[in-house]
Amino acid sequence: MTATAPHDAAAGAPAAGRLLELRGITKRYPAVVANENVDLAVARGEIHAVLGENGAGKSTLMKIIYGVVKPDAGRMLWEGRPVVVANPAHARAIGIGMVFQHFSLFETLTVVENVALALPGAPDLARLAREIERVSELYGLPVDPRRLVHSLSVGERQRVEVVRCLLQKPKLLIMDEPTSVLTPQAARRLFETLRKLAAEGCSILYISHKLDEIRELCHRATVLRAGKVTGHCDPRRETAGSMARMMIGKDLPHCEHAPAREGGVPRLVIAGLSRGADDPFGVDLQDVHLTVHAGEIVGIAGVSGNGQRELLAAISGEARLGGKLPVRICSVEAGRLSPGRRRRLGMCFVPEERLGRGAVPEMTLAENALLTAHRRGMVRAGMIRFRAMREFAARCIERFGVKCGGPEAEAKSLSGGNLQKFIVGREMLQEPKLLVVSQPTWGVDVGAAAFIRQSLVDLRNAGAAILVVSEELDELFEICDRIAVIAKGRLSPARRAADSDVEEIGQWMSGLWEADDNAPPPAGHGSGAQRAARA
Repeated sequence: MTATAPHDAAAGAPAAGRLLELRGITKRYPAVVANENVDLAVARGEIHAVLGENGAGKSTLMKIIYGVVKPDAGRMLWEGRPVVVANPAHARAIGIGMVFQHFSLFETLTVVENVALALPGAPDLARLAREIERVSELYGLPVDPRRLVHSLSVGERQRVEVVRCLLQKPKLLIMDEPTSVLTPQAARRLFETLRKLAAEGCSILYISHKLDEIRELCHRATVLRAGKVTGHCDPRRETAGSMARMMIGKDLPHCEHAPAREGGVPRLVIAGLSRGADDPFGVDLQDVHLTVHAGEIVGIAGVSGNGQRELLAAISGEARLGGKLPVRICSVEAGRLSPGRRRRLGMCFVPEERLGRGAVPEMTLAENALLTAHRRGMVRAGMIRFRAMREFAARCIERFGVKCGGPEAEAKSLSGGNLQKFIVGREMLQEPKLLVVSQPTWGVDVGAAAFIRQSLVDLRNAGAAILVVSEELDELFEICDRIAVIAKGRLSPARRAADSDVEEIGQWMSGLWEADDNAPPPAGHGSGAQRAARA
């Protein structure tokens, strides 16, 4: 491992070629020190990774560079000169762009209106819309400039953020988990874009928990742990395991996934579900069939914006159906049932959007626990039992390793990965009969992602039926017994994971699958030997 002393921020970056340099950056909050005496240097045309666990201080450091957060100590040099970035508009003016992990888009505005807000002056919207289409097509990040942001999936919003930054032609581009909701194909296209930008002299600060991405893309990496720089390395000379040890101080746990038991009762049955999208830019669901049995994990793969949002809304009850029959939950016709009544049947749900749908930002973790887990002894005779509420939240925090100030911490104070761990933990601790999860490890560090995946497998082993919607194909193959693909509102047959591979599922994402594969397999899900051979 090629680690250098923590104070050597400029390791590998000649002084004459540095675009950005941080010296002694410190940021304290009441409950935590986010950054402590951090040094960092980024060369011109360099793709520089920042690694660390959830809560290590990566996002805070990026927000300091972008002018969202003011440091308590330290200084920043830009092109060799000291600078104090007053706000994001100042950052953009000097050539710094940022793609946030939690998107900074106005949901009631269109894509083109959101992009216009980040550009100087008052750009002509029609001309800007054409430019958005040109740039999005050039870089393989298709977006419709006329669409309202609230109608976009998470993956589509990510594309808007990236395109908006590219239109600003930055000297330094900060990317916080940019591929967390992109398919492998889209991620590779983005990598081509980033390499081209770097070759043209643009520097890139890149945050990702996907260590294989870091090794493939980045020239250098700085490692943070508990807010401090603990080392530097050349990712191209490291393994994913060695970088993980630098991040978390130990080897990554391995997910143990034995074959599922056969003969589980159906917990979710979707029988010929067809439904027009509520939004004019949405995706119509077309004759969707799917069964998820007790004791199995079924995964749904697909490019973002192909009907995942509409399908999840139909399952969760957010979108009421015209009849009872298309959705059955735990043997009950549930098409017309509200989300609350579906939860009473034994269903729990993790949405893809953490803030706003998964958790209320201004509420404490204890209060957010109450929102979906109030049936776990938190309410008696119509009265809230605050002690039980706090105890449930504390148990979730402890079991899932959530780094925060305790049950009274506001949801918005947590890093993205830690909030994700809390939301997933909150639903799993309710011991559901059916768990529906969208993007379970989005933005979660490698250690926590392994823990969440193993927890899902353990819940399956305890008899739960689990449906996972994810754009992480490696994740689906690691934990799922069967995998289906959604494309343009159609759902493919569910194949045994052990009998398929990433290449085949990737081809299915374009909507090309064989009709004669339509016969659904029994609840058995392949042998451990097959899975081990594929791995």
